[in-house]
Amino acid sequence: MTTETAFDLIFRNALLRSSAAPVDVGVKGGRIAAIEPRLGQRLAPGLACEAVEVDLGGRLALPGFVDTHIHLDKACLLGRCRHDHGSVSEAIRAVAGMKKDFTVEDVYARGARVLERAIVHGTTRMRTHVEIDPRIGLRGFEAVKALKRDHAWAIDLSLCVFPQEGLTNDPGAEELLIQALRDGGEAIGGCPYMDTDPNAHLERIFDLAQEFDVDVDLHLDFDLDPSWWHLDEVCRQTERRNYHGRVAIGHATKLSALPPERLRAATAQLANAGVAVTVLPATDLYLMGREATYNAPRGLTLAHKLAGDGVLCSVATNNVLNPFTPFGDASLLRMANFYANVAHASVSDFDTCLDLVTELPARLMRLEDYGIKVGNPADLVVLDTQDSRFAIAELPDIAMGFKAGRQTFERQRPALFRPGR
Repeated sequence: MTTETAFDLIFRNALLRSSAAPVDVGVKGGRIAAIEPRLGQRLAPGLACEAVEVDLGGRLALPGFVDTHIHLDKACLLGRCRHDHGSVSEAIRAVAGMKKDFTVEDVYARGARVLERAIVHGTTRMRTHVEIDPRIGLRGFEAVKALKRDHAWAIDLSLCVFPQEGLTNDPGAEELLIQALRDGGEAIGGCPYMDTDPNAHLERIFDLAQEFDVDVDLHLDFDLDPSWWHLDEVCRQTERRNYHGRVAIGHATKLSALPPERLRAATAQLANAGVAVTVLPATDLYLMGREATYNAPRGLTLAHKLAGDGVLCSVATNNVLNPFTPFGDASLLRMANFYANVAHASVSDFDTCLDLVTELPARLMRLEDYGIKVGNPADLVVLDTQDSRFAIAELPDIAMGFKAGRQTFERQRPALFRPGR
């Protein structure tokens, strides 16, 4: 039996998704060193216990939520422009009109506000998409790099650089993208529907991905017209370059508009090419179907169904408090609950819905050290529930969080003040 002297910290009575009953988790040097019931409780006579102990009381411990798609650089813009935008293009124009005036300090302050809310909502890993073009230059990129550095104590932040307003039709954008990739960009995105030559756009994005050996994470076909799309070209480029498992598409709202036989074919195409799908419920539902006067389509691709058919999927935040999505609190647990409601998820789907904001996005980002496993960083968030099956359904409080064994936040349990107390 391992003794407490082998550890700096022991989490007592932690319910893991992989365990039928609570277990103890021992931490040494910021990493998980042991997982077993009643860890080291039978000490030799006279041997002192030196480890700090945190009793989780049978509550659910997760390795943290993983947000694969968020825009920290254009968050929290409510009040700077009108927010009655009725389409994707109107929202893009609204932000484009503002971002030429963004400063490094402005982007940092707005991004920090969202990032810190994500931390206290239990997110420990995140990929933020950062716009790179001649209007914003590298100011947003520099601000988000500083956010990554200053918040590394609580969250691992990865930067995906991308041209929001096109590439082949936007002189100077490619040179800035290359500069960002040389200076810390960890993935590259694209937005082919904004380019006058979408296929050339995709070709160049994949060229740069290969040149810098980074993954590809695209904004794709943000509408409900399935008569045309860029999915075929994305899969072709992925297979041609042997990028299986290194490509993701965000939104992919056209998939929600396909009849069953076409959806089955598209699902097989995605699975065979190894292209992942990220669904962004808040934005997709807010902007899709707005032209309908009744019986409006939801425009939400069913990620849990795609995952069941072999497509790697995630559910993520996207935008917070801006023209694309004038809502949000950066809570992935709330987003997964929201998704499950709208997607008509049944109780048997709840585990998969939790996977969509934990294990599956970790695979999408190729995070080899994610999970509560021996040898991995001691990243844990504690949910105030004793049944993992209902984490999605009951939206329990996120009670506390730890990064590499160091506590990063705590939320006090609410107290009721009954009459006569």
